[in-house]
Amino acid sequence: MFEVRSSAIAAIVLGAALALPAAASAEVPKNPTFAKDIAPIFQDKCEACHRPDSIAPMSLKTFAEVRPWVRSIKSRVENRTMPPWSIDKSVGVQKFRNDRSLSDEQFATVVKWIDAGAPQGDVQDMPAPKAWPEDQGWNFAAMFGQKEPDLIVKSEAFTMPAVSQDAWDKRLTDAGITEPRWVRAIEIRPNTVKGRRITHHAIAYLEQEDPGAQQSFLPTPFMEWAVGKQGELQRPGTGKLLLPGAKFHWDIHYSATGEEITSQVEMGIYFYPKGQEPKYRTSLSLVPAALGTMDIRPNTLSMSEGFFTLRDNARIESFQPHMHLRGKAMQVTALSPTGQQTVISYVSSFDFNWMTSYQYADDVAPLLPKGTILKVTAWHDNTSAKKSNPDPNQWVGWGDRTVDEMAHAWINIVYMNDADFKAEVEARKSAGSTQQ
Repeated sequence: MFEVRSSAIAAIVLGAALALPAAASAEVPKNPTFAKDIAPIFQDKCEACHRPDSIAPMSLKTFAEVRPWVRSIKSRVENRTMPPWSIDKSVGVQKFRNDRSLSDEQFATVVKWIDAGAPQGDVQDMPAPKAWPEDQGWNFAAMFGQKEPDLIVKSEAFTMPAVSQDAWDKRLTDAGITEPRWVRAIEIRPNTVKGRRITHHAIAYLEQEDPGAQQSFLPTPFMEWAVGKQGELQRPGTGKLLLPGAKFHWDIHYSATGEEITSQVEMGIYFYPKGQEPKYRTSLSLVPAALGTMDIRPNTLSMSEGFFTLRDNARIESFQPHMHLRGKAMQVTALSPTGQQTVISYVSSFDFNWMTSYQYADDVAPLLPKGTILKVTAWHDNTSAKKSNPDPNQWVGWGDRTVDEMAHAWINIVYMNDADFKAEVEARKSAGSTQQ
């Protein structure tokens, strides 16, 4: 269905992490046990969600907790739904800063262990327990050596009735900023695990007087959270700027679950140290595949596409598809000023429950010249084959409700002048990280 050209687009650098034949994997243990081989994998790839009082339905920290679920684990691992990572591994960039998928070796080890009867092994081989916060915790706290973000901004409390139409909370919150501060990481989350049940997504739009912005009028997207998203970490040397008087205009989508729940959304912000200013500003852009109109007919597959022109030389920091229950797949493609096309990323099995932001590794984040067009193509499956489809016999159009549909990508972009762009392209070439 898709073509990836082997020749590089002029001045477009996607890096050596474009889909290439897989290197030989490390040897899979001959007789894997939980204590020695499986527990370390689960600590690394599963416990962030699968631990007591977290968002997953069961904990996978101990053998006793894991053993009743081995059949389900094997099924989810074999069909690649767990850990959640929907990027197609046969096309596009394949190195990410936040890759939580299983390596081929880990995949084979888990399956082999379960097929052998899931032995516990010697408890002396168990790794030391991984320390997790008592509550939800902040994903980037340990990275910055602190328990809490530098700034926590909360939306107003909102009560969602047990039975109700979808609702949106669009109130404003003061940021509480008294001096300019540069942001290096952001997390948004419902403030309770129960609140996650009713919160479909939350967008924080930044409103501030900013003479240095590309557009003098605001609000502009600052951070978007949706089900399963872990946060956004700015690449070294890049950041977002908050100025005194800044406010956040929330766009929070709530859905009823059969239980009345009161929740807030909170945004944790980590700053660069005072006096440390990153060289580049990151812009969060909504790139539509469809906006305002859609025509998804009953029992059909459909496709839509949209285009976004880069106003200057750019580095693409991350890509996150956003669709609803019938979303099937999404692809972002770079169209060069000379007309050639290169697939950047393709999410082949979109899962509404995991709105992952795929953050490109530092040495392969796509470098695209001014005038490049980003094409976002989305596919929707309005048939019974889509398990999350509530009614394949229903016509579906564009709309904000969960039962409606959307199709857009959230893409973080860093714009560069000609000299900086040329220097980064040359640095990639010198490092041997260009795909020619």
